[in-house]
Amino acid sequence: MDLFIYYRVEEADAAALAPLLAAMQAQLSAAHGVRSGLKRRPGSKDGLQTWMEVYQATPPGFEATLSEALAAAGLEQLISGPRHTEVFVDVAPCA
Repeated sequence: MDLFIYYRVEEADAAALAPLLAAMQAQLSAAHGVRSGLKRRPGSKDGLQTWMEVYQATPPGFEATLSEALAAAGLEQLISGPRHTEVFVDVAPCA
């Protein structure tokens, strides 16, 4: 199962958020064997950027682990508004 989590970040908070988020993702990748990434849309609108965290091949229960890690790192204060999670699974090949 792959997770794609998007949210908005105020331009003024982007420089502070990026290294904290990278550290959290590195820790989660090492501890849980997931591949992680961080993306953002080019440009901004009304002073807000849209960011996306990507977690591939997540184990069962990873969403709860991610929520705990986010709270422990104090990243929610640098995010503007809610986080939106999309879940995707691989398509099984036809036999």
